[in-house]
Amino acid sequence: MNELKTLRVGILGFGTVGQGTWKHLSENESAWERILGIRLVPTRASVRSLNKERTVSVASNVLTVDSRSIVDDPDIDIICELIGGVEEARELTLRSFEQGKPVITANKALICEHGDELFKAAEKAGVRYAFEASVAGGIPIIKVLRESLVANEFPLIYGIMNGTSNYILTRMENEGASFDEVLGDARELGYVESDESLDLDGVDAAHKAVILGYLAHGMWINLKDATVEGIRRISNEDLSAARELDCKIKLIGVIRRSFDKNFVSIGVYPALVPMNETIAQTDGVFNGISLTGTVVGTVVLTGRGAGQDPTAGSVISDIVDVVKGMQGQASPPKLLHVTPDECEPAPLREISGSFYLRLSVDDRPGQLAKVAECLADHDVSLATVSQTPNDEKQSASIILTTHQTNEHSIGLAINSLEKLDGVKEKPVLFRMFDPNGFIEK
Repeated sequence: MNELKTLRVGILGFGTVGQGTWKHLSENESAWERILGIRLVPTRASVRSLNKERTVSVASNVLTVDSRSIVDDPDIDIICELIGGVEEARELTLRSFEQGKPVITANKALICEHGDELFKAAEKAGVRYAFEASVAGGIPIIKVLRESLVANEFPLIYGIMNGTSNYILTRMENEGASFDEVLGDARELGYVESDESLDLDGVDAAHKAVILGYLAHGMWINLKDATVEGIRRISNEDLSAARELDCKIKLIGVIRRSFDKNFVSIGVYPALVPMNETIAQTDGVFNGISLTGTVVGTVVLTGRGAGQDPTAGSVISDIVDVVKGMQGQASPPKLLHVTPDECEPAPLREISGSFYLRLSVDDRPGQLAKVAECLADHDVSLATVSQTPNDEKQSASIILTTHQTNEHSIGLAINSLEKLDGVKEKPVLFRMFDPNGFIEK
């Protein structure tokens, strides 16, 4: 009997996902032999500190603080880049390609900022750059986009792409707890990134939305050309008002495409999502992504968007695909590329929608009329109005929804409202998500 070929895996970064990847590779060694006909062995891993306690037990001689030594090790065949960050990860990834080694990553920030360079470098080197774990943890959204639904064009992709923000909003919604209370619990549970702005200000979700936009439409959208907002200004009052409108407030990423005008729009923001949408019912740390394709119609995928096992499972799925490619069993699907004359970021005037607006104003006669006039000056008309007085502060809370307008007009209107006499603080603005809405034709 011929001895099985062995492929050795080096893991850069031995945090939660890195340890999960090592654990599942080791525990399921016989499964990989049956599936792939080879031995797949986790061999070395890099860490920031050799003295840190870890949940996965490994021999001390397999750990190193020198990630480059793993990339340069001639016995290592496959690299898993799980260190996070951008510059060091970019350098190590390019160095791996130069040595003919495929790379699997969960690093959405790196792909968002340097994806074009890295994909071209991998293609030039004739190796795979696999990134299923970079978006939505255990949900196989990238494989679905690139392979299962390849016959489709996608006028709309949207959904919950950050489990931490969804956990916070779900707790606030269900328990009436304040944002600060739930955030404290999320910190204790380890749900929040060390850089909290990634979760709370929509940056993490925006990185993922940019990647999905590229996969679906073949162009990289700079974050400067995207609307990126977080959840810090959502109050229990807003959640209650959303329920009255038969909606839930969710932090969603939205990728829209106008095939008539060849515009793409990417945004991440809190939105009032109708209750009958599956995404509105996706709660807790779960992610959910809805894809509307020109052939298949609408498909919704939900699942745990983060955590050791779901994300490590996606990493291992990519390792299996890479090994099959190395054995000549499967070629990676080609990535779509478009030029600026084929598609470009949508101008704000072209992006239409309705909006939810909450204002704190002086409680005096005529204030609502002044607000309505200010909005009308920028072609924003009101659909619904409610007003609640606060006698202690001699103020009133006005909650408005608008008829359809565009992002340019609402932006001008908000700037004017901030300067309007009697408006006490910066207006709170959320979008009203309409699955049938579109970039204006």
